Amino acid sequence: MPNAHSPTLSRAAFLRLLAGGGVAASAVTASGRGRGEAKADEPLLTRPIPSSGDALPVVGLGTWQTFDIGAGEAERAPRREVLKILLEGGGKVIDSSPMYGRSEGVVGDLLAELGARERAFLATKVWTRGREAGIAQMEQSLRRFRSERLELMQVHNLVDWQVHLKTLRAWKAEGRIRYLGITHYTSGALDDLAAVIESEPLDFVQLAHSLAVRAAEERLLPLAADKGVAVLVNRPYEKGALFRRVKGQALPPWAADFGAATWGQFFLKYILSQPAVTCVIPGTAKPRHMLDNLGAGRGRLPDAREREQMVRFWEEL
Repeated sequence: MPNAHSPTLSRAAFLRLLAGGGVAASAVTASGRGRGEAKADEPLLTRPIPSSGDALPVVGLGTWQTFDIGAGEAERAPRREVLKILLEGGGKVIDSSPMYGRSEGVVGDLLAELGARERAFLATKVWTRGREAGIAQMEQSLRRFRSERLELMQVHNLVDWQVHLKTLRAWKAEGRIRYLGITHYTSGALDDLAAVIESEPLDFVQLAHSLAVRAAEERLLPLAADKGVAVLVNRPYEKGALFRRVKGQALPPWAADFGAATWGQFFLKYILSQPAVTCVIPGTAKPRHMLDNLGAGRGRLPDAREREQMVRFWEEL
């Protein structure tokens, strides 16, 4: 039977071992040199939010589709466990949107049940046109989250962003939100995001980035770093497309050098190896996947040489 650190171990097999035995997500070579050094109880890595200097854990949670559910306990129990694993594992960021159906309300209900609102960094979005409609929608988000304030409000997909940023600045001054930002989920919008970052003082930008979709590396990530804008990364697995591409493929042995024990950790560590990235927010409704995702935020991250090696490996698949 392969050990828990074998680079050929599948994500599912690794997670079964992790759940059953609390194994460390690290490996040691025959010479005794540590490989990755990440352990299940090791603190999650953090990065500062440039506008405040506050530390933010590098792995969070997205809620698109995965938290748009009903009130039944059978549906809610695994989501409650996902939130519990995130928070107890050192994570904080929970990202949602009124566009995500019932997700905001489900998160609000479950955090209230866990008594964990103050441990979470809640991020959501305004996604409508017009000042008054935007205010009404944001007020609704506060009610759904059962909160009088939010950590981050973002203009979703840049819809009517000039109007909403004025409101967000007022809300920030009033203490109703701590940070403000903009988002988009397509690479085709990167130039538009860049134009806003160039012209407006922002705390956060949220964008798509993955080993398969690397366009943000060309301009957006360097620009965000230069302007002091924190970066949230969505679509890290491209709706599962990355896993489908490597199905049946073993992890390369050198992935253990930076502590990647599963494909999920391999993909997330690539993203987090970009210094401009503040936090990655993969969505999941499965506790074992939340546990696995957190593992990517522990131990060493790939350096520039290893990042290039990961890209070559991906392109040759």
